[in-house]
Amino acid sequence: MGTARSAPTTTSPQTCPVITGLGCLSPLGCDVPSTSVALEAGADGISRVRLFSVDSFQARTAGQVPEEFEANFKKLHGGGAECSRAAKLVFLAMHEALAARPEFVPEVVVAGTTSGGMDFGELFFRGQAAGMTQRMARHWLRGYVPQQPVLEAMEAFGFDAPVRVVSNACASGTNALCLAAGLVRSGRAKRAMAIGFDGLAELVFAGFDSLRASTTEKCRPFDSARTGLALGEGAACFLIEAPDDVPRSVVRASVAGWGFANDNHHLTQPEPSGAGPRLSMERALADAGWTGVDYINAHGTGTPFNDSSEAAAIRAVCPSAPVSSTKGMTGHALGAAGAIEAAFCVLAMEGGFLPPNINLRETDSGLDIVANTSRSARLGRVLSNSFGFGGSNATVLLEKVP
Repeated sequence: MGTARSAPTTTSPQTCPVITGLGCLSPLGCDVPSTSVALEAGADGISRVRLFSVDSFQARTAGQVPEEFEANFKKLHGGGAECSRAAKLVFLAMHEALAARPEFVPEVVVAGTTSGGMDFGELFFRGQAAGMTQRMARHWLRGYVPQQPVLEAMEAFGFDAPVRVVSNACASGTNALCLAAGLVRSGRAKRAMAIGFDGLAELVFAGFDSLRASTTEKCRPFDSARTGLALGEGAACFLIEAPDDVPRSVVRASVAGWGFANDNHHLTQPEPSGAGPRLSMERALADAGWTGVDYINAHGTGTPFNDSSEAAAIRAVCPSAPVSSTKGMTGHALGAAGAIEAAFCVLAMEGGFLPPNINLRETDSGLDIVANTSRSARLGRVLSNSFGFGGSNATVLLEKVP
C-alpha cells in the first residue's frame, strides 16, 4: 500500500474540470430525468432475472435496465440485432450526454468496464460448441473485446478519438471518470469523455453465485443482517471540459478531486480495517483541499465484509457525514457502478436530496445512514466510493458549481 502524495494539488471550482453533459441508464431508468425521480423516491429496481434462466442458481434477482431501452435503441440506432447488450447501453448513454452539447467532440475517450462484451463472449463459446460458421465466430469474438462497444458508438456518432480502457474490477467506472478529469485538469485535453458500462451476463451472474456473494433475498447495504449483493447493470457517460471553455449555464458539476489506493489484502475480500478505502478517501480530500463533505455515496455492496470495512474507513475520515448506498435500489453494476453512482451524486446535488439506503432495518455501521427514504438537503460537496476485487479502491469528489 502506497503513501499519500507529499504535495497534493489543491484546486478551486473555477479551475476544476467540469461536467457539461450527462447520460445515464440504470435499473432506475433509461435516462437522466426518470432516474432522478426514481432515485429520490427510493425505487427498488431489483427483480427476478428475465434475461436468462436462473432456476439452477441460488440467487434469482438482479437490477436490470427497464425493457424500454431496447425500443429506444432501435428507434435511435435503426438496427442493432447483433449488437451486444453492453453496446446498446453505451450508445444510449453517449447519445443522452451528447444531446446536451451537440458541438462536443472529445479529444480522448476513457471507458471503465469489468465484463465489457461478456455477453458476446458467451455467444462465442456456445457457438463454437454448436459448430457456428467462421464468419459468425469472427463477429462474436470481435465484440468480446472491452473497447468494441465504445468504438461502435463513436462510429455511430461520427467522431474518432483515442480510447483508453480501464478494467480495474469494480473501481473501473470511477477510475475512468477520474482519469478523464485528470487529462483535462493537466491540460493534456480540453474535452474528454468518460463512460462506465457493464451489461448483465449469465457467466458473471453464475460466478458471483458460485462465490456465495449474491443474496437470496433483498440487498441490504449496511444492515446488521445483510446477506450479500445483487448484481446490476447500466452505463453512465460524462462530458468533461476545461471550465474556461464553456458557459457557466451548461455546467452540471465540477470534478474537484480524486484518490486511489490498493491494499493488496485478498483476491476477493476487503482488508478488514478499511485501510485501503480510508487512504483512498484521504487522498481525494487532500487532492481537493477539502476537510469534509455534505454526503457520501458509499460503495456499500451489502456483503458482510465490504460494508464493515468501508464503515470503519468512513468513521475514520468523515464520521459525521450522511451516508447511503444506492446499490439496494440498483444492484452492483460492477465496472459501471462508480460511473452510475457519480451520476446519482450529480442528480442529488441538482435535486437537493440525499438518496436513500433502502431495505435497512437495523444498522451496525456507526454511521448516519440515510435510511429507507430520501432527505431534503443542500448539497455542495459530495464523495463517491468504489472498491473492487484485489483491493482496488477509488474515490471521486464532486462539487456543485454556484
